[in-house]
Amino acid sequence: MLRRLRRTPHPSARGGHSQHARERPKPPLEYSLLYTATLCLLAWGAVMVYSASSAESLLAGTGDPSYYLKRYLLYGAIGLVVLHLLSRRGLRVVRSATPLLLVASFALTVAVMVPGIGVTVNGATRWFAAGPVQFQPSELLKVSLVLYAAQLLAARPSALETLGGLCKPLLIVVGAACALLLKQPDMGTAMVICFAIAALLIAAGARLRHLGAIAAVGGALALLMILVEPYRRARLTAFLDPWADAGGTGFQVVQSMIAIGSGGFFGVGLGESVQKIFYLPEAHTDMILAIIGEELGIIGMLGVASLYGMIAYAGFRAAKLAADRYTKLLAAGLTSLILCQATVNLFAVMGMAPLTGVPLPFLSYGNSNLIVLLGAMGLLLNVASGGRAATAHERGPLGLVTGGGEDAAGRDRRRRDRRSRRAGSGRRGRAAG
Repeated sequence: MLRRLRRTPHPSARGGHSQHARERPKPPLEYSLLYTATLCLLAWGAVMVYSASSAESLLAGTGDPSYYLKRYLLYGAIGLVVLHLLSRRGLRVVRSATPLLLVASFALTVAVMVPGIGVTVNGATRWFAAGPVQFQPSELLKVSLVLYAAQLLAARPSALETLGGLCKPLLIVVGAACALLLKQPDMGTAMVICFAIAALLIAAGARLRHLGAIAAVGGALALLMILVEPYRRARLTAFLDPWADAGGTGFQVVQSMIAIGSGGFFGVGLGESVQKIFYLPEAHTDMILAIIGEELGIIGMLGVASLYGMIAYAGFRAAKLAADRYTKLLAAGLTSLILCQATVNLFAVMGMAPLTGVPLPFLSYGNSNLIVLLGAMGLLLNVASGGRAATAHERGPLGLVTGGGEDAAGRDRRRRDRRSRRAGSGRRGRAAG
């Protein structure tokens, strides 16, 4: 009997365990999908970066076949720390720091083009370098622009009513950023920014005729930029007919097509790629999808696309269910940024769009892109978990957000609620008297 009593847990202990379980609720479906897809892409990226870079690093590089894998794992670990920090209380911090972040990213993007400060690689001046570590300010700039656009459109919903309201100051700031990126030159990042901002404007409720006018002007300017720059014209002609100059301007596109075609439906096997050995340039960065297609086939490429599909579904669903207008727009903008970059890379690798040098999110090797996009995913996870950007003094008596992210309809509803409560309390007072 005594032994049986000792084994029986105390009721308070059972209650403590159940209370502890209640304090840690199961995360929402959107959070789980986003987190799972991100971790799967990172794990897949580590495997494919090693596969795509090991032979070339051993034969003609550092002599260490795992050189790029080690760096990818290091930057991925740093990015995951940033992701977890921002996924908890990042919304409030980032919202208050957005103006400073935007100014700093602009300043760094300008500074990188100053002679003696920036580093030029393959004819483009886009990086700061400190020993083996390089940083690309344009990666920070594109996320800063999405944060700025979400904050501006949430605080000024009336700007969506007119074309002038959209242009001043949002599209002027975006245009200035794109001009700086074209100067580097980095047209790929400029395209990703334009597509992401366009998707954000659609989510915010911009009028279609205004979006059509903006798209027409932007398309004309993009075509002009392509025609006036010889290397951009070469990329466009290589996209239209890469086999016309398979050993020159069309070389990278042709090698990518050969890699994907060689893989067929199931691929030649993990690690068995031939194109990665001195045939396909930038195999572990911009063109990693071609190696996936060669080694894992169409099945592997569809697997990658399905993971981005998970991010799309969960990200836009999180935006739909977000607590206030600012977090809705932020989630929509960050999801669009990741998907636009992935789409540009996918289309370029498969020969359906000109090559732009845009890496594949979470899969391609690249320290700046990896860390910045993992930070963006952290903010998206914060929104998916029900986080809000409003501080305590911005909340009304009913817990509604009263500043920054609330639209006119929400403010009208709050005023009506307050008038109804005051009228009800007045009637109760007179009845009691």
